Amino acid sequence: MISTAAQSAKVKVNGIASPDDDLNRKIVKLLQNDGRRPYKEIANALNVSEGTVRNRVQSMKQAGTLRIVAVVDPTEVRYKADAMIGIKVAPGCSVEQVSKRLGESPDVVYILWVTGRYDLLIEIVTNDMQNFHQFLEKEIHSQPDIAASETMSGLKNFKNQFLLKYDWN
Repeated sequence: MISTAAQSAKVKVNGIASPDDDLNRKIVKLLQNDGRRPYKEIANALNVSEGTVRNRVQSMKQAGTLRIVAVVDPTEVRYKADAMIGIKVAPGCSVEQVSKRLGESPDVVYILWVTGRYDLLIEIVTNDMQNFHQFLEKEIHSQPDIAASETMSGLKNFKNQFLLKYDWN
């Protein structure tokens, strides 16, 4: 456990842009619910000045620790095909190389190097079943760098707090 003095020193080193700062976490939480919420309302809710909120938001934006964007609610968007695919990378092939190759597809929205039965767990989202089948055939089943895969099609999305199909570059 980090001492209060160590936490305080860490915040001072990172300044008012620190994502570890308690006030910044509270500001971000309020902005996650409504990215257009006025600074005055945030300040009133947190019992601080409007200038404090404005300065902290600007500092976090400049430091690259905060981005405010509009996002379509992925639980409301009903893609025609959404699946998780467990992938076993072929012997002699690199997990990172397979990840890089798959990451080039706009249909791939999530790639995680995992332990256990698979090497990679990816999520794909397509607008129709034809694109889904084409992706499986072209990017998974016909590739020599993939030894085995298991496709688990989504039936209903109950929660997804991650951004789908967005290129941050």
